[in-house]
Amino acid sequence: MFDSVLVFSVLTLTLGLVLGYAGVKFKLKGNPLIDQIDAILPQTQCGQCDYLGCRPYAQAIASGEAQINQCPPGGQEGVDALAELLGVETLELNAEHGETKPSHVVFVDEQVCIGCTLCIQACPVDAFVGASKVMTQVIIDECTGCDLCIPVCPVDCIHVQEVKPTLTTFVPNIAKVKYG
Repeated sequence: MFDSVLVFSVLTLTLGLVLGYAGVKFKLKGNPLIDQIDAILPQTQCGQCDYLGCRPYAQAIASGEAQINQCPPGGQEGVDALAELLGVETLELNAEHGETKPSHVVFVDEQVCIGCTLCIQACPVDAFVGASKVMTQVIIDECTGCDLCIPVCPVDCIHVQEVKPTLTTFVPNIAKVKYG
């Protein structure tokens, strides 16, 4: 009788240790719903939704603090995709946060740029390369078209170039498209 109690105690202790280790080793980091919402958002990091970027907006949606219709770059398609994911009724895109614009990137007019670096400081995705008093350039593949650099430029040398999706550049649900 004592032997069977000892065997079951050792077995229970062993299984407890295995389950405890598995719980620590395979623990989900963060909320998977936030990751799913964030994957639908366009990743422009523009702040038009009143949050500092797409991830904070995704967290606000998941916690119920924000509506699903605050992202102009995602457009009505983004709102519809979020509604489908969350199993809620779709809403019209909230015009208070801006309007949906065609996909675009920015470029710098080299003849006008004075190298002030204000655009570098304003860019949330580090799409600019340059230094003080040196002409700045845009890394086209990194530019999300958030337009946060345009109002800070003191010499208006930043211009918009529309990106026309082609079969080789169109990737759904990803804001980064190659310069077409």
